[in-house]
Amino acid sequence: MAFVVNFPLFAVVLCLICSVVSSVLPGRAARRLSLSLCALVAIGAALLLWYGVRTGAATTYLMGHYPHPWGNELYFGILEPLLLCVFAIVMGLCLLGGRKHLSEDLEDGKHRLYYVMSDLVLSALIVLCCTNDLFTGYVFIEICTISSCGLLMIRQIGRTTLASIRYMIFSLIGSGLFLLGVILLYAITGHLLMPNLKEAIGALYESGSYRIVLLSAISLITVGLAIKSGLFPFHFWMPDTYGYATPASGGILSGIVSKGYIFFLLRVIFRVFGTNVFYRSGVSNVLYVFGAIGIVVGSISALREKDVFRMIAYSSAAQIGYIYMGISLSPHLGVLAALFHILTHAFTKPPLFLSSAQLADVSGSRKRGDWRGAGHKNRLAALTFSICAFSMIGIPLTMGFVSKYRFAAAAFERASLLVPTLIVLALSTILNGWYFMRVVIALYMPAAEADAPRAKPGDRGVYAVSAIVFICLNIICGVAAEPLVLLLERGLALL
Repeated sequence: MAFVVNFPLFAVVLCLICSVVSSVLPGRAARRLSLSLCALVAIGAALLLWYGVRTGAATTYLMGHYPHPWGNELYFGILEPLLLCVFAIVMGLCLLGGRKHLSEDLEDGKHRLYYVMSDLVLSALIVLCCTNDLFTGYVFIEICTISSCGLLMIRQIGRTTLASIRYMIFSLIGSGLFLLGVILLYAITGHLLMPNLKEAIGALYESGSYRIVLLSAISLITVGLAIKSGLFPFHFWMPDTYGYATPASGGILSGIVSKGYIFFLLRVIFRVFGTNVFYRSGVSNVLYVFGAIGIVVGSISALREKDVFRMIAYSSAAQIGYIYMGISLSPHLGVLAALFHILTHAFTKPPLFLSSAQLADVSGSRKRGDWRGAGHKNRLAALTFSICAFSMIGIPLTMGFVSKYRFAAAAFERASLLVPTLIVLALSTILNGWYFMRVVIALYMPAAEADAPRAKPGDRGVYAVSAIVFICLNIICGVAAEPLVLLLERGLALL
């Protein structure tokens, strides 16, 4: 077995060690350590991805070389390292691009605590992507919840305090429901390891035993993770959570944390319930309804919002609806579209928050009506916002276009849902274009004479690096999407 397969365990341990070390370092040193950690995780995940592609097989890693129940297991093929690589890159770019506002929004002495929380979030995401044990997943769900709340409330203004309380309440409800589902599964199967659970659940379902208990467990686990990721009607925590957090936190929470929960749900569907049991249970139909409604409601809410940050947050609620709608369509094309949209959202939503913060600086306001001519004052931020807005709308040559095309293609695999799916896609595209394009148009309108550009030398350098990388990732993956889609297909076969 190649040495690289030890990476997930080493990465989790390294993240936990870095979180402890960061707690005693000065803020600048803690930031450098966290950025280095993101780079190391991204490189290690890329090597693990190369190993998975080369071997074409998944790896089950016995922690401590002890089998269950004395030991624990990690499982990874192609999707897991790919998502880990994306999550680490996005987190690093958020910390880099949001550095200026982190220094402004956080009180002196609390900067190192921010990086403690970011290291813990990264460790939790690694486990959620790779664990082969449901209870271990639950433990790191809670770690991710607490550290994510820390990323939010460390900016101590009234709105973030209220948002963090609301976020914690919804998150704990989701975690509690998930834990109840795990308890039910353990009660009827006696297993917590995913392969053993899948075998036992398949046998119980075919024999007709514990049908109500199984349906309850599937529903509890699915609803719990749906609440934590912000599916309608559980999205009410999102506008304040994403909208009033410091831009780096908004990008991390919207771009990767919610996607970590969704990917963990996908792993549970494929590796615990089995697609046959899950799609025959009827839970997928409920997900479709709430996903489709969430797309429309989130888009309408964004359309009515004047605060650009809250508008982007409501847009995130709509994008979560896309992902769940894809999951509910089919276990092949639908899930493939959902996986691609996870990447699309990860590469698109964080730069929207980061660029909005830059544009708010030069316009002196968060309101879209005050952004007239802001694009002439910070051209890179306006360009980044515009390209990411085009991606959210689904303009060709961006990742968003590929996502919507994949969702439409998946709808043909489910004939009964073809028409409503196409209607929702068309309606959401119109609404997305409406609320994003009016901001883009305002950015490039002539500025009033009194609103001359205000130069802020020295505060855009690291943001420029982050913005350019995000733009390149979005366009490259949009123009040359086929290799990425094929990689996702191969990974889905190993899930």
